[in-house]
Amino acid sequence: MYKKILLAADGSDHSKRAAEHAITMAKCQEGSKIFIVYAVDGDSSKSDVLSNWNSANINDKRKERLKDIEAQARESGVQFEIKILHGEPGPAIVEFTNKNQFDVAVIGSRGLNSLQELMLGSVSHKVAKRANCPVMIVK
Repeated sequence: MYKKILLAADGSDHSKRAAEHAITMAKCQEGSKIFIVYAVDGDSSKSDVLSNWNSANINDKRKERLKDIEAQARESGVQFEIKILHGEPGPAIVEFTNKNQFDVAVIGSRGLNSLQELMLGSVSHKVAKRANCPVMIVK
């Protein structure tokens, strides 16, 4: 049913629970693949560059946030791919989701930055409103 699954992740506890659901969905359909996306906004990107002049280190630090989720996916035996997106998380995830025609998007209800979420609205809410596929929000 769901062969092409987007998992929006940032390393938060909510995204780790969302990963469990995405993996369960992928195991139900042979040949399914999970695309784990992590969106880096402009402020984080600037801060990363200023504190790490080596671009290889920057990507390593970003992937470090996803290590638990990557380990879950690897242990489960599902196919997966990690993508780093650039831009404001909500719109970047929606654009990637719609452009690549996913069967379903799975996202945690809250991320790492609760202050931004309070002021600007949650990323999961933006994705649920604008994505052209079913969206599962995991608490």
